[in-house]
Amino acid sequence: MTQQQREAIAGMLRASPFDPAGDLREQRPLFDKMIAAVPVPADVVTTPGQLGGVPVVRVDVPGTTTDGVILYFHGGFFAIGSAAASMGLASDLARKARMPVVSVDYRLAPEHPYPAAPHDAMTAYQGLLDSGQDVARLALAGESAGANLALVTLAAIGRAGLPQPASGVLMSPWADLAGTADSIKTKADVDPVITADAVRVRARDYLGGADAGDPALSPVYGSLAGLPPLLIQAGSHEILLDDAIRLAARAAHDDVAVTLDVVPGVPHVFQAVAAILDEGKAALTRAGAFLRQHIAARQTR
Repeated sequence: MTQQQREAIAGMLRASPFDPAGDLREQRPLFDKMIAAVPVPADVVTTPGQLGGVPVVRVDVPGTTTDGVILYFHGGFFAIGSAAASMGLASDLARKARMPVVSVDYRLAPEHPYPAAPHDAMTAYQGLLDSGQDVARLALAGESAGANLALVTLAAIGRAGLPQPASGVLMSPWADLAGTADSIKTKADVDPVITADAVRVRARDYLGGADAGDPALSPVYGSLAGLPPLLIQAGSHEILLDDAIRLAARAAHDDVAVTLDVVPGVPHVFQAVAAILDEGKAALTRAGAFLRQHIAARQTR
């Protein structure tokens, strides 16, 4: 059945009018419509708020506890999407981790290029700490560009001398904005939605003239020493596959406890279609277990 599911999802993505390299005035509503095709379960409760002045949405589902909080960053190449649009994936992760999610509505490029998004991410993290959140019961997670934000925030936390959260979950991370990975070419024929043009165009929007090789933008180029345990998930049918692989190698080199979880035959951020893809549901189950495990481990220290 999963082969049929994978083929159906690839066909659906290829047939979608959404073009991640296209004009943002057209692509933003198309992206929201595509994401909304997988409805958010009726039992999900969302509460808008702010952390340090940055808009966020808290996500609660039945069965969550107060044992932890996931600070979450949505994807969309830093230029598309919102906390509301990614609510399906964020709530699925909350359900599997059995803890609430706080999803950050960071500012988007090109209206707000770098460093607006990482500034908002760091402000939200500091805001959670200021609210009294126990850092030992806090994790960071994100998808695609949001996974990049989660990682650069973890690095910024270390530079600022702030306490690190318990762990990080990175789904299909966009970790090299310079676009140098071999998989951009070798996986082009099997990736049903992301293209080399999309990587180039959206990176240009976000960079705003900054250096794509700066580790604050492309974490594959910098030290990851001192980061908490990481789970990196990717699909073998995505042009950003090598970003995940290189990131895991960088983390391992820097003595970070890292798990690389590559799922064959699935596309970029395949977890977003967990409702209709068995591999997505299984990957979220692993991610939820990883988050609970490391929060529990911090409690015993």
